[in-house]
Amino acid sequence: MAVVWAVYKAEDTRLHRFVALKFLPPDIARDPQVLARFEREAQAASALNHPNICTIYDIGEQDGQAFIAMEFLDGMALSHRGVSRRVTESTWRPAPRPAATSGWQKDI
Repeated sequence: MAVVWAVYKAEDTRLHRFVALKFLPPDIARDPQVLARFEREAQAASALNHPNICTIYDIGEQDGQAFIAMEFLDGMALSHRGVSRRVTESTWRPAPRPAATSGWQKDI
């Protein structure tokens, strides 16, 4: 199953740094197998330490949506580097509004 993730730039308001928040699409977020794979992905990536792999900071759920908080890497989009899989407007959706106590703030 091909899954198109939604990734947003956000601010960690507790540590005052920008992060990338990777969310599962709402239409598959309730599937227990997909949630387990999402968690395994975060666990596997968090065990790695390499300059070409972003650091995983946290995994969690906000308003029923699972997310991975990871290092934000500022720079050129992969599509500009010749990566064949492109993100289209149909794959983007508005960023969910985090709860006031979550510690994450959408970059405006």
